[in-house]
Amino acid sequence: MRPRLSIALQPAPPPDLRDLLNRDPFQPFRVRLTGGDHYDIQNPQLTVMMKSRLFIALPQSDRSVYVPYRHIAALETLENGRRPPARGRARKRGR
Repeated sequence: MRPRLSIALQPAPPPDLRDLLNRDPFQPFRVRLTGGDHYDIQNPQLTVMMKSRLFIALPQSDRSVYVPYRHIAALETLENGRRPPARGRARKRGR
C-alpha cells in the first residue's frame, strides 16, 4: 500500500488585497477581521503579503501584527484617506 500524501492548503489572500496595496495613487483602506477588530492601512509600505498572512507594521509605535488571511472578513476603502467619523458624537465646529 502506498503512503498517502497530505497537503495542507494555505489560505489564499483575499483577491482584492493585492490590488488595493498596488493601487496608484494609493487609497487607504481598512482590513476588517472576523473577530470584529480592524486595521487601517494608510501606507502600503508598512505591509507585507506573506504566504498565509498579512504583516502590518503599526505606525508611530514599535508594534506590528500578523493577520492570517483566513481571519480577514472584509476590505473597505476609506474616504479621502481619512478615518470615518465616530458614530454617536457630534463634532464641534469653531466659529
